[in-house]
Amino acid sequence: MQKILIIDDEKLIRLLLREILQSKGFSIIEASSGRDALEIFPKEKPDSVLLDLKMPDMDGIETMLELKKIDPEIPIIIVTAYGDIPTAVETIKLGAYDFIVKSPSTDNIVLTLNRAIEKLDLERDVKRLNTAVETSLEWLLGKSDAMKRIIQQIKQVAQSDFSIIIQGETGTGKSIIAQTIHNLSKRAEKPFVTVDMGAIPESLVESELFGHEKGAFTGAEKKKKGFFDVANSGTILIDELQNMSPFMQSKLLSVAEKKKTYALGSTQPIDTDVRIIAATNMEIKKNVREKKFREDLFFRLGEFIISLPPLRDRVEDIPFLAHRFLTEAGAELNKQTREISDTAVTILMQYPWPGNVRELKNVVRRAVLFSDNGIVRPEHLDFLTGDNRGSNDTSRVLPLKELSAMATREVEEKAIKHALDLTRGNKTKAASILQIDYKTLLTKIKEYSVTSGNRSITMERFPQVSTPFK
Repeated sequence: MQKILIIDDEKLIRLLLREILQSKGFSIIEASSGRDALEIFPKEKPDSVLLDLKMPDMDGIETMLELKKIDPEIPIIIVTAYGDIPTAVETIKLGAYDFIVKSPSTDNIVLTLNRAIEKLDLERDVKRLNTAVETSLEWLLGKSDAMKRIIQQIKQVAQSDFSIIIQGETGTGKSIIAQTIHNLSKRAEKPFVTVDMGAIPESLVESELFGHEKGAFTGAEKKKKGFFDVANSGTILIDELQNMSPFMQSKLLSVAEKKKTYALGSTQPIDTDVRIIAATNMEIKKNVREKKFREDLFFRLGEFIISLPPLRDRVEDIPFLAHRFLTEAGAELNKQTREISDTAVTILMQYPWPGNVRELKNVVRRAVLFSDNGIVRPEHLDFLTGDNRGSNDTSRVLPLKELSAMATREVEEKAIKHALDLTRGNKTKAASILQIDYKTLLTKIKEYSVTSGNRSITMERFPQVSTPFK
């Protein structure tokens, strides 16, 4: 039963409205003034408000503005006399849903309330859906500021039919992003087809993408549909876009512009309605500048570009993702591994992750296999911190608090320098690795005159580094 709050200083008007609305199945709450309404409103949480415009002490406009501070979404319908209509119209500009004239017909008031409540329900459903989508995407991708920006981009572009280029290093999750965009799009119930351009021999690319007729070439014993036909009405992900030859780039441009494909050996066009998402581990604009990729195709496919940062540039996501992969691996391997020790987490945060999120997932999965007593410990990551480490990870960095017992100036200075080298001079991330606050790090940098590479960083502020990742 929908709950309506009636705010009017005239008892007779409240009684009339109560009788009308109760007969139509509404639940009614009354307030004789704006101040009474402000006390009642948070407790009762009505679905809509009928508000008199002219009241002593606190008028309708003031009351409405105060109610909107409590709940900005609540639909408020102004009840007014004929002479007050211009003022009532002004209230709509201030946030009122609509207005009705006193002594209204039953049909008009009920219709207005139903529309207002339907609008509120829709807005709340959309808000709940957006919250659920954002939460699930954060669980999938991470909670860092960098990934929150990516999530917002996904939400912005998913419902459109824009062609998209997703660029980033290998292992950053380009395919996952593409699948997510498809799942949130109006094509979600239609096919999602992935084509890896690096896995198809050059001589077969055209046939694989667009199909062929029987006898079109030696070995073509029967007619075959291409990936574009299979993906019709849905989405096609062209992965490893940078591997596409100039000839196939021209073919793809024609398909993207004309929405038609031609099977090998056929002169009959096939209408195609496919959303194209392309993925590459290269900076595609650089390829365009170097004449390795057609500029016109870039503009056609890159209606929206998503650049994924590498894992090393969002170190704060590593503990979150590691625990997520821990849960997944435990279920897969039927092991009750529930925890990663603080020191093990530190090791994960120090590693440069050339394979990005994919590598992290594999490392955690292997560590869970080796673990016992439900905890992943540093010894379960020995394979990561041994000879397989990245070339720029020449020594282990422990939190400064763990070095305190042996912390000579030399040891502490070395740990700080290593953390800064790993983060390319990003002091915020270095502080996170060392598990000290930012101000403490600045003090110690100044105290030790620490340098990173060949440059002194004592007085230097390093910019945030954001590069594409995959």
